[in-house]
Amino acid sequence: MNTKTIEDIYELTPVQKGMLFHCLFDSKLSLYFFQHIFIVRGNLNIEFFEKAWQLVMDRHPILRTWFYWEEIENPLQIVYNQVEVPLNLHDWSNINTVEQEAQFQSFLLSDRQKSFDFSQPCLMRHTLIRLTDDCYRYIWSVNHIILDGWGGSLVFQEFVEVYGALCKDKEICLAPTRPFRDYIDWLQQQDISKAELFWRQALQGVKAPTPLTYIEKINQSSTEEVRYSEEIIQLSLTSTQALQSFAAQHRLTLATIINGIWVILLSRYTCRNNILYGYNVAGRPVELNGVESMVGMFVNTLPIQVNIDAELLFLSWLQCFQLQLAEVRCYEYTPLTEIHRWSEVPQKLTLFESIVVIENFPVSEFIRDWKGNIEFQHTGLYYRNNYPLNLVVYPNKELLIAISYDSIRFDTDTITGILEDIEILLQELMTNSNIQIKYLPFLTLEQQQVTSILEKETLFY
Repeated sequence: MNTKTIEDIYELTPVQKGMLFHCLFDSKLSLYFFQHIFIVRGNLNIEFFEKAWQLVMDRHPILRTWFYWEEIENPLQIVYNQVEVPLNLHDWSNINTVEQEAQFQSFLLSDRQKSFDFSQPCLMRHTLIRLTDDCYRYIWSVNHIILDGWGGSLVFQEFVEVYGALCKDKEICLAPTRPFRDYIDWLQQQDISKAELFWRQALQGVKAPTPLTYIEKINQSSTEEVRYSEEIIQLSLTSTQALQSFAAQHRLTLATIINGIWVILLSRYTCRNNILYGYNVAGRPVELNGVESMVGMFVNTLPIQVNIDAELLFLSWLQCFQLQLAEVRCYEYTPLTEIHRWSEVPQKLTLFESIVVIENFPVSEFIRDWKGNIEFQHTGLYYRNNYPLNLVVYPNKELLIAISYDSIRFDTDTITGILEDIEILLQELMTNSNIQIKYLPFLTLEQQQVTSILEKETLFY
């Protein structure tokens, strides 16, 4: 290690430590791997494309970071002074569109399987594939350990602005930003004893995670090469606007609505009134000045324990639930490993098997309004973590709702049915919000019959 090339060294956040462990332990699964997929149209200047990314990397230490974990108790992240942007170029303009698509799908799969080397700086790579003279596929691959959704959006917007300035030979003007190191320092100053008291009370009496056995496959043996799958639904523009209007009218956040619906569905599927699941929070402390413009990995996944009274009105319960979620945000910096240790759930069990994520990569609106010599279209996002069932919402102009799942444990029809249930409950909320929770509709008569059978076999508790 050449110390002259090193800019900084500091510890990982607890969340980063967990990610590093899972990525090293299950390297073949490509966990915590983000793959953003774009189409780029226009007269792309590849030299400026590469230079723009280089300038963005020079600006943010976290993008020049690698990790050291061998023979030490606490892993370290090490920032290099300078790292060259990893840009790969391919020219497929001489093959037909059918072959291009086949090669593209093959490339996406191989790129996902290509693990990052955590002992090397820059845990991201860029690939440009030329399809025609004025059309490219662009794939931005990055490990979550260095970048969350909000930071990723900031970085991409900076890249686009810098590229535009280079093309127009204009001065590059970006607002000052604080390094990720400042968040590490803030984190180490927090009083963990207050958090311990809160979490012990919040999880009191919970001795096991909410099981997903009622929606799992009966036969879970599998020879599938791709273990994780995803199903997606998209709300219409009209439905999305109606949901936004309803939320504003009743002072509800989208996060509250989605989390609330997931709690109700878990209660239905498991025939339990006490639900424990995970919620992915932003983790950016408002008291840290400039945190909204910092680039790094801030998000955390926290346990949410909810008791449902099915006699309550849907809207009233959601409004109360929002207060509970707001209280959790005060302690969102708490390491999940510590929360687990403070709870009554045995260490050999996970705290939860499903999580809710409100994705925060608001780049679509920006690139649609950006005026430059090229056009970016964000066409896809691939992401995997170590949880078996993930409900992920993308707050675009037309709301996307996805479920990422372990295909060994769950089949496609079940996941599709859950998404349809979510859509029905969203519609019910907007048209009949004062319905009692116990009367909320299921999708089909068959599902209602299955629920009736389960309720007779399983006592609510």
